[in-house]
Amino acid sequence: MAHAEDFAGWATKAIHAGQPHDPNTGAVIFPISVSSTFAQASPGVNKGFEYARTGNPTRNAFEQCVAAVEGGKHGLAFASGLAATTTLLHLFSSGDHIVCIDDVYGGTNRYFNRICAPHSGIKFSMVDVNDPAKLEEAITPQTKLIWLETPTNPTLKICDIRAIADRAHKSNILVLVDNTFMSPYFQRPLELGADIVLHSVTKFINGHSDVVMGVIATNSDDLNKRLRFLQNGMGAVPSPFDCFLAMRGLKTLHVRMREHEKNAMAIARFLEAHPKIEKVIYPGLPSHPQHEIAKKQMSGFGGMITIYLKGGLDESRIFMENLKLFALAESLGGVESLVDHPGIMTHASVPLEQRAKLGIKDNLIRFSCGIEDLNDLIADLTQALNHVPEKKA
Repeated sequence: MAHAEDFAGWATKAIHAGQPHDPNTGAVIFPISVSSTFAQASPGVNKGFEYARTGNPTRNAFEQCVAAVEGGKHGLAFASGLAATTTLLHLFSSGDHIVCIDDVYGGTNRYFNRICAPHSGIKFSMVDVNDPAKLEEAITPQTKLIWLETPTNPTLKICDIRAIADRAHKSNILVLVDNTFMSPYFQRPLELGADIVLHSVTKFINGHSDVVMGVIATNSDDLNKRLRFLQNGMGAVPSPFDCFLAMRGLKTLHVRMREHEKNAMAIARFLEAHPKIEKVIYPGLPSHPQHEIAKKQMSGFGGMITIYLKGGLDESRIFMENLKLFALAESLGGVESLVDHPGIMTHASVPLEQRAKLGIKDNLIRFSCGIEDLNDLIADLTQALNHVPEKKA
């Protein structure tokens, strides 16, 4: 049969890359391989697998598929997005310096500043990388990596990947992009100059809120070799069953992302016109500060919306407690719609003063728009907003 790499289409790669038909049975779905160890014909002579922490057929298939849809050569899967982050940081040593976009996922912020920095000797600078002067000021001779997240979680700040990568590479600095919010369907950072791309597979790639996983993709043979050593040596690998589920989710990512975006765009426009909403942040709206950058480097605007409700914490609680279809829950990217209060939930570990500086206020609410019927989602938002008292001037 023809191989997925023989075809250019993104969806074709998502469905076929790394997953040949079984040569013995003809099965078209790549199987779950649960064996923890693999027989060898002679000491050191094997069929590509020796121990499941080191490599597993199902995991390898998923890794190859993610690499293909990200436009990369190599993929590496991990037990969670933070397991991938933790492994990545072992590329660096005491005295090294990392510049990180200031508005970053709360778990990443916590790991960098409260776990890694105090114990590793690695230094971190949280910077508004959209300001070239601030980025330039932050870079030192010890800077080894610029960590980007675009759009950011939760304020959906977008940074110019190509411009930052061009600047970084002049100083031999690596660039990593957390691409979780956009997925490989709407944004491919490796094609924009990034050296490493990271995903929480838990979110859009898997898409069904039943797997916790992370994945890294790169075009660099050297980085792949070093990361493979760390992946095996640290052992934070996912189960074959989770890899199977994530690979199944990846097959429909393009279809789901179109529906996520369609619903999110309509909901963003609805909320922007609502009298009880102070502000709506969505990359697809012309009102987004980096709308032009979004149009340049993304092929779609995603399913995530952030709003500022008129009022404070009391009004936010009333609104979220009265939603029926939007489940009040952490995480995002599933087929079902979710709503989150970052200040209390996903970003509670970020220090209060830093949250205030980033704009993560008591009236900030984040939506992950699912793929339910749009009219039902709008009706749910309408009835919940009707419970919110008018904020007097």
